[in-house]
Amino acid sequence: MSIEVLLNEFAEISEHPGRQIKAFKAEGKKVIGVLPYYAPEELVYAAGMVPMGIWGSNKKTISMAKEYCATFYCTIAQLALEMLLDGTLDDLDGLITPTICDTLRPMSQNFRVAMKDKLPCIFLAHPQQRKPAFGLQFTMDQYQHVKGELEKISGNTITDEALRETIKVYNRSRAARREFVKLAGQHPEAVSAVARSAVLRSAWFMIKDDHTAKLEQLNKELAALPASEWKGKKILTSGIICDNPKLLQIFDDNQIAIAADDVAHESRMIRVDAAETGDPMMALAQQFADQDYDILLYDEFSNQNRRADFVVKQIKDSGAQGLVLFMQQFCDPEEMEYPYLKKALDAAGIPHIKLGVDQQMRDFGQASTAIQAFADVL
Repeated sequence: MSIEVLLNEFAEISEHPGRQIKAFKAEGKKVIGVLPYYAPEELVYAAGMVPMGIWGSNKKTISMAKEYCATFYCTIAQLALEMLLDGTLDDLDGLITPTICDTLRPMSQNFRVAMKDKLPCIFLAHPQQRKPAFGLQFTMDQYQHVKGELEKISGNTITDEALRETIKVYNRSRAARREFVKLAGQHPEAVSAVARSAVLRSAWFMIKDDHTAKLEQLNKELAALPASEWKGKKILTSGIICDNPKLLQIFDDNQIAIAADDVAHESRMIRVDAAETGDPMMALAQQFADQDYDILLYDEFSNQNRRADFVVKQIKDSGAQGLVLFMQQFCDPEEMEYPYLKKALDAAGIPHIKLGVDQQMRDFGQASTAIQAFADVL
C-alpha cells in the first residue's frame, strides 16, 4: 500500500472518533473514554475493552459545559465535557478522569456530577512524588482502584498474564510511533505537518494492534525512500496539544516541517516503555515514575532547569532550526515555565515563537502572520 493511501486512511480515522466508537459498539465491544493524561490505558485493553482518548475537539463550541465549570478552565477539558453532555460520546461505557493538573483535578468532579445518570466516572489521582517507594505504592494503589472499576464495567477479571501481554502490545505501539516521528522528520516531503498529526492522533481512536500494524507498514515505506532533499525549514513543536489541521496547514504552506516534537498529545506519551516481566501493576507504576521532562510532573531538580535543557537538546538532535511553542490558554504550568524555557533557548541561540492557542480558535490570521515572519527569521 502506498504512503499516500496509508496517510489518507489515518487522516480519515483521526477526523471521525465518534464513528470509531460506533463501529466498536457494533462489534459488541465496550469503550472507555480516557482523559489526558498518563492514564493506564493498558488496564482497559487487558479488560477486553477499547480505550478511547478524549482530548477535546477542534470542531465544537463550548455551550452546555459552561454550566459545570469556570470559564478559565482550558478548552481541552471543557470541550471534553461538552461532547459528553451533547451526546457525541453517548456510546461510551465509562470514563477515566486523571487529575494531573489544576484544571483536571476539579474537573474530575464536574465530570462525575454531569455524567452521574449517563456513565461511571473512574477517578485517578497521580502522586506528586512518583519516584520514591511510597510514590510507587500510591500509584499502584490508584491503578488497583481503576482496575477494580474496569472489571465491574467489563465483567472480566484483569489477570496478570493478560496485563503482561497488553504491555507488550503497547510497547510495540510506542516503538512504532517513535520510529514514525523519526522518519517523518527525515522525510517532510512525504509526510506533511497535517498528515503527521493525523497519524499520531489516530492512535488515540484505534485498537493499538490495528494502529501498530498499519503504522509499521507506513514506516517500512518511509524507510525505503531515498534521502530527502528538503529545501524548507525544520522546527520542533512543544506544548500540550497541536492537532488543528487548519493551523498545521500554515506550516505546510510556508515549507516548515516538524522535525520532532515535545508535545504531550504526541511524543511525551510514548517516551517510556513498561517492563514486560515481573509484576505488571508495578511495571505500569514504574513506567509513570520514569516519565520525565514534563511541565505537569514534579521535578526535584527543577532549579537546574533540566526540562529546558532537554528541549534544547531535542532541537539540536533533531536538526530543527527553531521552536514553536503552542501555549494553551489558561494553562498555568506552561505560562510559569515559559521564562525559563526562553532563557535556555536564548542562551543556545535558538529562535522561537510562542503561539497562544485554544480549541475554539477558528481564525488563524494572526498565527499565519507570526509563522510567516518566523519562517523568514529561520
